[in-house]
Order: sequence, then structure tokens, then C-alpha cells
Amino acid sequence: MSTKSYFFEDLSIGMDASYAREVTGADIQTFADVTGDDNPMHLDEAYAAGTMFKGCIAHGMLSAGYISKVIGTQLPGPGAIYLSQTLTFRAPVRAGEVVDARVEVIALDEKRRKVTLSCACKVAGKVVVDGEAVVLAPSREAK
Repeated sequence: MSTKSYFFEDLSIGMDASYAREVTGADIQTFADVTGDDNPMHLDEAYAAGTMFKGCIAHGMLSAGYISKVIGTQLPGPGAIYLSQTLTFRAPVRAGEVVDARVEVIALDEKRRKVTLSCACKVAGKVVVDGEAVVLAPSREAK
């Protein structure tokens, strides 16, 4: 898979990038294994059936990870350094659903090379996670 990297000087308001991925049961299990988050809401169908979601849901941070994928590999891309991320989890994601993560440049701080990105993940057109990220973008001048 190829990655595109933008220098801060190449960025402009309105630029966007996205990534879509089907969430699998194996993804959810692997995320639980890697993070240690073995909340039965994500892994135990019998337990989750008795909750407000009526079944297992993916970790919200799994979907948020797709935002990180876009930032780190596409916009700005390799060399981007996360400074902050706000997130609101609006709806559950289940195994078998396709999450479409999209980021858009909404502000540029030339003095500090900071890029503010609007971030959203959608499933079938419905927002499941949204927020803002602030990252440092690599600069031609810093090379």
C-alpha cells in the first residue's frame, strides 16, 4: 500500500482523505488482545444481549483508530505527529459493518505547523464517531 505525505506548505483548508474498512469479529478480538480491553460488551454475545445494544459492539477506539490511519498515512501522512484528538461516540459499530473514516483540514497554524482536522467515522452514511484532531505536519523548511 502506498502512502502520500504532505508537507505543511502543501496543505490547504478543505483538503480531505478517507479510509473504509469492514470491522470483523477477529478485528474486535485482536483489539481486545492488544489493548487488554476485554469488556464483555465487545466479546461476550450472551452478556451483550442483555445490554441496551442487544449484542456485541466494537470498541469505539477501534473506529477512532481508522482516523489515526488516515492521518498517519494520507493527510498529512508519514511524519505527522498527533498533538490532540477529541472524540464523540454517537452510535455503536458491529462486526460486519463498514466504517468509513474521513478527515478534512479545517485550520492551519503556519507559525507552529499545526493542522486542525475535522474527523468523522460513518457506517452506512450515519456518523458513529466524530471530533477534531490537531497534528504537527512535516515542513520543507525543517529539512
